[in-house]
Formats: sequence, C-alpha cells, structure tokens
Amino acid sequence: MRSGISPASRARFLLFLAAALFGLLAVLARFASLEGLTAAQVATVRFAVGTAIALAIFRLRPGTFRPVRRGLLVTRGVLGGLAALLYFYALSLIPAGQATLLNNTFPVIAVAISYFTLGERPTWHLLLALGVTSLGVFLVIGGGQAGFTMGWGQWVGIASAVLGAGAVTSIRALRATDNAATIFFAFTLGGLLVSAPLSLGTWSFHEHAWIFAMAAGVVSFAAQISMTEAYGALTVAEAAVWQQLTPVASYLWAGAVLGEGLSSVGIAGVALGIGGVVYGSVLGRKPPEPEEA
Repeated sequence: MRSGISPASRARFLLFLAAALFGLLAVLARFASLEGLTAAQVATVRFAVGTAIALAIFRLRPGTFRPVRRGLLVTRGVLGGLAALLYFYALSLIPAGQATLLNNTFPVIAVAISYFTLGERPTWHLLLALGVTSLGVFLVIGGGQAGFTMGWGQWVGIASAVLGAGAVTSIRALRATDNAATIFFAFTLGGLLVSAPLSLGTWSFHEHAWIFAMAAGVVSFAAQISMTEAYGALTVAEAAVWQQLTPVASYLWAGAVLGEGLSSVGIAGVALGIGGVVYGSVLGRKPPEPEEA
C-alpha cells in the first residue's frame, strides 16, 4: 500500500507556497524601486541571482541540467522574461497589490491557451471555480471604489499577464520532458538577456535597494521552482485556480508591509478567492476513467 501524499496534493501545496512567495516578491520589488533602482535594474538583479543559484545547483548536482525540448525552453525563457520585466515596470508605476492583481489575470488567459494548444478540457467545476476566484480578484482590484481607471501602469500589468499566460502554458508542456531546475534556468537566463540591456544608466548604490533586489531574486527562485514543479501534476486549469491566490497574498502583504490599506470590499474579495480555490480543489477533479472489462 502506498503511503504519503499524492502528487496532486503535493502540487497544490507547492502552488499555495508559490502564491505566498510571489506576493512577497511584489513587496520586495516595490521596496527596491522606492530605494532608487529602475524596474529593469530590479529585474536584472533578480534574474542574475536566479541564474547564479541555478548554476550552483547544476555544479553541486551534476546531471540536473537536462534540456530536452530546447526550442520550447527558449520560448519559456523569452515569454517569462518579458512578462516579469513588464510586471516590474507595473510595480514601479502603480501600487504593488494592484500590479500583481493585474499580472495574475494570466491564469484565466492560460486556460484558454491550453485548451487550443494542449487539448486540456477543464471540468465545469474548475471553470466555475476560476470564475469565482476571478470575481474575488476583481473586487480586490476595485478596492471598494465605483470606478477603475486604466492608465499606463495598468496596461503594462495586463501585457505582462498575456505573456505570462504563454509562459505557464509552455511550462505545462515542458514538464513532460524537462525538470523544474532546467525550466527555471531557461526562464532566469532569458529574463537576464531581456532586462540587462534595458538596465543601463545610473544605478542606485543605496544599501537597502540591493538588499531588497537580491532578496527578490532568492524569493523568486523558491516561488518559480515550486510553481514549475507543481505543473507536472496538475492541468493548467486547476493550477490557474490555485494561482489566483497570488493576488490575494500580494494584497495581504501590501496591506501588512506597505500600508496600502485593506478595504471591506477587498477583504470580501479575498474570502471569495479562497472559497473558489477550495471549491475547485474539492469538486474540480475529473472523475477517473472507467476501467475496461
């Protein structure tokens, strides 16, 4: 008799952990920007730290770097790098909670992409759960206000979401052949190549700016590895439901650390988002295929 948790349960825990870490990443990146680093510079430091960690792992554990689908790894690196860079630009323009909320509309887009590219057909329960969690995100974005103004920072956040949707769909496809560390290395190297040329100019040498930026790199590594590993056991649709916890986490981190405020409508959105995740996890699984006689 097999013991221990199932791969799917482990994947759900990893996505919960990734959501909390991605929420913290937003706060750290915001602090680094406030201390004088540009969005491209914060992204460059983040990707440089991630690349260094990945290379250290490959050095300490020979054979870990095993690229198989090289073209798709390049796609993951370019799309993910551009998405992260635009996300950091959004963080420098608008509040961290709002930037993360807009960026994390990517799970909804990813479900549509996976339907056409991977042939994944989500259950109605998962679609309903995704709708509920997305409504929760909308309530948090609104913050209790009647209107929502779309400025340059908001559009940058949405652009990062579209690119991020393509990136996570490529992760799902890659997990059939490539390990999480190899996929992460493709992402962080692609991001470094994209962001470094845009980070030229005067750099802030304020100690706190570098501490926050480097901490963002370490937190990003843990979050990305957790998310990438989880995609090996879950469909894009179910992972999408869990990833809607990221804007919830960002909203709570921003309120607790940055003092951006927690409205009653926003708190209701948080509760709705968590409820949608629970509903999708309990009822969203596909029934087992009937055994042949």
